[in-house]
Amino acid sequence: MIGILLAAGFSRRFGSSDKLLQALPDGRPIAVASAQNLIEAMPTSIAVVRAENAQLAELLLSIGFNIVACEENKQDMADSLAMAIRFSSKFEAAKDGFVIALADMPYIKPATISAVAEQLSNHANHSIVIPTYEGQRGHPVGFAAKYRSELENLHGDEGARAIIKRYPDAVYMLPCKDAGILADIDIPADLKR
Repeated sequence: MIGILLAAGFSRRFGSSDKLLQALPDGRPIAVASAQNLIEAMPTSIAVVRAENAQLAELLLSIGFNIVACEENKQDMADSLAMAIRFSSKFEAAKDGFVIALADMPYIKPATISAVAEQLSNHANHSIVIPTYEGQRGHPVGFAAKYRSELENLHGDEGARAIIKRYPDAVYMLPCKDAGILADIDIPADLKR
């Protein structure tokens, strides 16, 4: 199983500063906290960053991520995810599937990420795993390797939602006690959580 961190967005709602490099109350940049949680659970992980964001790429490389740089015209969520899936074919871990996390969600516990991966690995009929907290869907989302081709061919801003909609019977909702699966950072006020 391989972890994928999507960190190539523009964060337009946050303002002019790079959201993913903003410090959380503990001092860590948002993307670094998200990345550390993912890589703790998924030792083989890939991060997709914008080509011009060398600072973020260096930070993620320093904690063990494999980096994929998005070209300027390939920075919609689906495009960056498709790039990561194609790049993942270089790694043995990808033969078991993918756990896809977002770089602006730094409060997800590594144990939750591990639980998504374990559910995917241990239950053949659960080929898409979505964590839930108090009935609400969250992140990260796990996909079995059989969806590789469809994930590689995604386009636009919808991301993997199209695949989830296409295969509702394959989706397993994994209840967890982790409110972090719902907590993304979109605006500066979200940093105060």
